[in-house]
This record gives sequence, C-alpha cells and structure tokens, in this order.
Amino acid sequence: MTRLSTLLTLAAALLLGAIIVLPFVTTDGWVRQSWDYSPVISFCLVSLIFIFWYRHRLPAAIPGTLATVGGLILLSILPGIEAARAGFWAMLASVWVLAWLFAERLSADLRAKAAPSPVLGALIPIAFGAVILLVWEAGTRGGNVSPVLLPPPSGIGTAILDNTSRLWADFQQTFLRAVLIGYAIGCGSAFIVAILVDRSPFLRRGLLPLGNFVSALPIVGIAPILVMWFGFDWHSKAAVVVAMTFFPMLVNTLAGLEATSAIERDLMRTYAASPWQSLLKLRLPAAAPFIFNALKINSTLALIGAIVAEFFGSPVVGMGFRMSSEIGKLNLPLVWAEIAVAALAGSLFYFVIALVERAVTFWHPSVRRGRA
Repeated sequence: MTRLSTLLTLAAALLLGAIIVLPFVTTDGWVRQSWDYSPVISFCLVSLIFIFWYRHRLPAAIPGTLATVGGLILLSILPGIEAARAGFWAMLASVWVLAWLFAERLSADLRAKAAPSPVLGALIPIAFGAVILLVWEAGTRGGNVSPVLLPPPSGIGTAILDNTSRLWADFQQTFLRAVLIGYAIGCGSAFIVAILVDRSPFLRRGLLPLGNFVSALPIVGIAPILVMWFGFDWHSKAAVVVAMTFFPMLVNTLAGLEATSAIERDLMRTYAASPWQSLLKLRLPAAAPFIFNALKINSTLALIGAIVAEFFGSPVVGMGFRMSSEIGKLNLPLVWAEIAVAALAGSLFYFVIALVERAVTFWHPSVRRGRA
C-alpha cells in the first residue's frame, strides 16, 4: 500500500478505538456509550478485525463496505438522540476516513489496469458526494444546528417533494425560457460575429477591447438596467444571459480560429482551397475545442446570470424570485431546494455539452487519451 493508504488505515483504526471508549450520544437526559448500541460496537469490532487482517493489502471493497455500513448506522441512530457526543463525531470521522481510503485504493487499482472501467471510476465521485451528504446530515442534526442557519439534506428533500409544482414552474421560467433562449442567442450571435471579425482586422481591433470592457461590467449593475429596458418577464433575464455569454464565446472562437499553424494553412492554399473551404475544413475543426470550452463556461454563466437578474425584478415565478422571497420568510429549506434544482440543472446542462464535445472532437488528443 502507499504511504497515504497506510496513514488512512492507521487513522481509521485510532478513530474506531476512540468510538469504543468515548461517550457516544445523549438521549433522554442520559449519556450513552457506544456499547449501548449493538450495531455501533459491532461495526467498530468488525472494522478493526478487517483492518488488521488486511493491513498489508487492503482491497478497495472492504473500506467501501465499512463506510457504507457505518453511515447507515449513524443515520439510523439520528432520530432518537438529543445531542451528539465525542464518540458520535469519532464515528462520523471514521466513516469519512474509510470512504477516503476506499477512493484512494480504488484509484490505485484503476491506475494499475490497462483499461480502467468507467463504471468503477464513477464510484469515486458518487462515494464522495454520499459522504458529503452524510456529514451534512449528521453534522446538522447531531449538532442541533438550527434549520434557519443550515437545514439538513433530509429537510431539503422534504421541501422538494412538498413544492414540486412550484419548483417546476420556477424551473420553466428561469431555465427553459431565460437561460436556454438567452444562451442560444448569445452563443449563436457571438459565433457568427467571430466569423465576420476573423475576416476583418478593423473589426478585430475595435470589438475585442470593447468585449474586454463589457466582460468587466458587474452583473448587479447591468441587470437592473436590462430589466427596465425589457420588462419584468423572462425577456430581460434572457438579455442578461446574452450579455454574459456573448463575449466569452466571441473571444474563444477567435482564439480557436487562430489555432492552426502556417504550414496547415499553406497546405490548404496548395490545394487551391478558397477562404471559406479553409474555414470549414481546417480552421473550424481546429477551433472546435475552443468553441466547446466557451459553451461549457457559458452553461454555468447563463444560469447564474438569469438567477441574479431575477433578484432585481421578476413576476411571481422564477428561481431567483423564489430565493429572494423565501429568504425573507426564513424558509431556508425551500431556498436550498431551489439551489439544489439550479445546481442539478446546471450540472446536467454542462454534462450534455461535454458529451456533444466528445462526439464532435473525437479526433482531439485529450479525447483520445480519455478513451485509451
């Protein structure tokens, strides 16, 4: 095992031993020890046995299974406790360390194989996300954190289920209308302008400094102005999205069109290719990684811009409107539900663009390395 694996194994063993001797939780005014909960003490003993038995070569499946079982035990204990004590936090830390050890061992196994499995590789981010949610849930409920400050994930999930219709209406208003329409207009118009600017040195010298100037403008400054110009409906939010996505797309497309070498351009001229043929067969394919890079960057900028714009004026629907109105009512679970929906929508949007990029730029070395 690597030095990191050895250190993580030692840390897990120390934390598991600490669970046994430290006070665990408080229930009904009494301090309970870990041996008052048979699943907890069984988890500690079995984990210590496995760790010492496989101390020289620990398979990734063992810490992964132990972390999963420990997390489920913690979740089962949470409803009946009044306050968490040192043993509870030691068990939470041990689950974190075991999950870390699982990710480290699985990464080492994947690196050692000639053809790593994408399914096994996906387990690492899934495990990381699950542990984050577990720490969040156990930390807020075990530490008696007020839901006004930070609601637990279970409370956010309940808010999502109880407000499905409102969340869907907000998603339609913000994402399906403002974001997608503004994104298409901003990126599409910037791509066309980049093609025109590439043929005109005069436009290049005039537009690029203007683009840098507009990109430096704060969104909180231009959003109220565009809301006054285009009204309080989704049109003004789409205008903000256009303003945020236009110049990143323009600059990246121009940089990509210049990515070809002089030898490649000379070769096209020896084939008697016209400027438009060189553009379509050489320069645009070479610019594809730059263009998709801008599309991925703009996928997150568009959503951020639309949500922030809704803070400055919106009808009674929209993600930004819902966040600003519910935060005034201290309805934090619904605010976090909106944040979760926005994060999920933005991640899926980015993922779709990344999939299209892999299909279009299959010839690029970075994509070939990922498939090798």
